Amino acid sequence: MSDNPIQSFVHTLQNVSNLMQTKFSNFLGQPYQPSPTCKRPLFSLSSSLSKVNPSETDSATQGQDILNKKKPAAPVTKEELGRATWTFLHTLAAQYPENPTRQQKKDVKELMAILSRMYPCQECADHFKEVLRANPVQAGSHAEFSQWMCHVHNVVNRSLGKLVFPCERVDARWGKLECEHRACDLLGTTDFGGD
Repeated sequence: MSDNPIQSFVHTLQNVSNLMQTKFSNFLGQPYQPSPTCKRPLFSLSSSLSKVNPSETDSATQGQDILNKKKPAAPVTKEELGRATWTFLHTLAAQYPENPTRQQKKDVKELMAILSRMYPCQECADHFKEVLRANPVQAGSHAEFSQWMCHVHNVVNRSLGKLVFPCERVDARWGKLECEHRACDLLGTTDFGGD
């Protein structure tokens, strides 16, 4: 991979996508086993749902029917987007290494800067820029980054009149992902041009 932080971000999203597909497949009773030779589409649920009922010929329609039973199709709300973003960011912090490379530190800082510029809610993006100016990213270790993430989330929650989370419990709430053979670890040094 190159030094492009977007590629690093996309790779992380692919790892999260695979985990989500695994969990969803397990929920449906169909184990998810990604093929090492086949790249699965990012965030594709239809492939995970295709074996729910083997007699069905239109698995994508069937998967959509399952999803629609829970909630009718509608645009994502600002609150749903926020919850999903915080879930991703806290999960990223939980996976962040104790001794990150220079490139990993640079990437995580750039990711926060990108979010503050490209977040789909302009009001939220502008607020996040202010939060970052007052609370620069601290990413020297896993503990430092996860505590920083918790603190920043609490800053946002306070501004919204929401309860704050006790940061001493952040690891209990957002512990490392359960992945076999360390498959969820962030990739290290040379893949991203780090030290």
